Amino acid sequence: MEVPEHGRWAALVAWGPHAVTDGPSTVAPVGTEHFLPRADVEPLEYAVRGVRYTSPTELVVSGPDGSDELRPVFVGATQTAAQAGADGCGSLELTFVDPLRSLRLVLHYRMPSGLDVVERWVSIHNDGSDSLTLHQHDSAAFVIPTVNGAHLRYLSGEWNSEFQQAAITLPRGRFTVDSRQGITGHSFSPFLSVADADDPTGTTWGVQLAWTGSWRLSADVDTTGQTRIQAGRAPSSLGLSLAPGASWVSPVAVGACSSEGPDGLARAFHAYQRTFARGLPQKVVYNSWFATEFDVRADHQLELARKAVRAGVETFVVDDGWFTGRTDDASGLGDWEVDPAAFPHGLGGFIADLKEVGLGFGLWVEPESVSPGSDLAAMHPEWILGTEGREPLLVRNQLLLDLSRDDVADWIWETLDRLLSSYEISYLKWDANRPRLDAGDLRARDLDGGVVTNLYKILDRLRTDHPNVIVEGCAGGGARVDLGMAARVDTLWPSDNTAPLDRLKIQRGFLSGYSPHLMSSWVTDAAGTHDGRERSLDFRFHVAMAGGLGIGADLSQWTDDQLAVAARHVAQYREIRDVVAQGNVYWLSEGPTVGLQYVRPTRSVVFLWDTGDTSVRGTLPTRPRRIPLQGLDATKNYRVGDEVHPGSYLLQVGIPDPRDSATDSNCLVVETLD
Repeated sequence: MEVPEHGRWAALVAWGPHAVTDGPSTVAPVGTEHFLPRADVEPLEYAVRGVRYTSPTELVVSGPDGSDELRPVFVGATQTAAQAGADGCGSLELTFVDPLRSLRLVLHYRMPSGLDVVERWVSIHNDGSDSLTLHQHDSAAFVIPTVNGAHLRYLSGEWNSEFQQAAITLPRGRFTVDSRQGITGHSFSPFLSVADADDPTGTTWGVQLAWTGSWRLSADVDTTGQTRIQAGRAPSSLGLSLAPGASWVSPVAVGACSSEGPDGLARAFHAYQRTFARGLPQKVVYNSWFATEFDVRADHQLELARKAVRAGVETFVVDDGWFTGRTDDASGLGDWEVDPAAFPHGLGGFIADLKEVGLGFGLWVEPESVSPGSDLAAMHPEWILGTEGREPLLVRNQLLLDLSRDDVADWIWETLDRLLSSYEISYLKWDANRPRLDAGDLRARDLDGGVVTNLYKILDRLRTDHPNVIVEGCAGGGARVDLGMAARVDTLWPSDNTAPLDRLKIQRGFLSGYSPHLMSSWVTDAAGTHDGRERSLDFRFHVAMAGGLGIGADLSQWTDDQLAVAARHVAQYREIRDVVAQGNVYWLSEGPTVGLQYVRPTRSVVFLWDTGDTSVRGTLPTRPRRIPLQGLDATKNYRVGDEVHPGSYLLQVGIPDPRDSATDSNCLVVETLD
């Protein structure tokens, strides 16, 4: 990028593979502008209302005089070089000042060493004596050097159908995905990928936002075919007040680029997200929800635990229903005391029994919500989020605590800390089963910012004070999947839909933007919500083994043969889970056979699923169907099961398609011999 001599903005010069960035600019406008000011056709890194007028702007600020124009001028840059090692980051800060408003705008860039990503955000400082209002306050704008319009990929859905892949070609105009729910949301993910409309599988750029509140991503294709992605928090109806002497910092937006198309872009995002991982071993979990729902009894839970051990499970998670008053989804939330009727010998006694069986212990919580009839609601009605004079909105029979309040945040922390300090808990499932819709008094505070800031503080403190506790992020399924959560939890729950064919599509979409080490996946007995065709237990396990493996079925109904199948798959998973968590991801095919490959330097894991989308093959002579592999070294030899093949053969010819075998799925380990 560059700052022209006049200093009124920073502009992109080039972004992309070396062949692009080493030559002349691919985004600089050519010709003379007519009718518009120059800034409206320049590829600005960050556009301010008052410098730009008719084209998209990222920042709109008004003062007490009612004007919403700024004209900041560049005053200096601060740059640090990346340090050696994967954790080193290079950084850049560009500072602009508007002397009339006494507003200081700083554009922040950080480039993690060895990764094809750039982190961007802004800080806004009111150095004057008048209060200012931020009406639009994006984190960044990313100019994509498309020529013929944009091919946009995004993730859409709803509860039980999250992360559905979608695409649109935008020759000109604007496309927006967002959430106004106060949470990341089921409907869209804060993720957009962009390729030139004439080459949708060519060089691909992507943008994600690290924010777990309301957000917005927009793509705008101008008259030249160039694409601009804006990413940031969703504007509030009254704007954000910035008092004299105060500062505001945006969430981080992350841009990535790959010359290997959309799957290469996914690998770039995966590599970035793996830098958040703490290296804790990813245990195979059993969760009791589908077996018991709210009917939690220690003796029944222990019966399930004994069968879970036979299946190879390592951690037993008690889900909703363990605390006093929790007989259904309309009661008990907020009163986080162990129910003595459910655990006659206390939770500590139950955990001791689990240890004797050979299992670690995990617990479900939903600390941000409260049931209207709970003791907490009666003691602290002022803690319940609502608008004065109006009844708070009830969703899923529950209300929300106002987490923007520090006393509420302190209470949530003390509750979690007490549980984790009192009991030997190694796994915490944090759920959030409703959106935040009541606005409260937006004149008094930045509700969205306060809630998310306090949520992050609690999650960060959990990592510091209870470093060995694995935290799972869940929100009625996948309504809290974003880079902000990915940096603060160890695993994320993509969907409540665990049916095999439905889940395969959900996981395909999830992996297009998020790393497999974050993808929690269970084997259950669930029938499909959208595709109810039966698939084998092998198929279900192979779907779940492509992420963080768990079991959520009612094991009390499983036969010895089913438990033996489970034990076989869990044993294999424990041998390959490091490859699944850390390997480079390649999608091999997406037709009737879906293929997925995880590649590390010496080992690779291949999953193949026959979706049953084609008719049974006939008996006439034909050729065997094979799936070529990716990511291998053509000059080396590899063992695949009982066979040995050169890499060149596996890359060009591949391995047998499960449609030509008696199974509907396979999990194969490919090992380097040289």
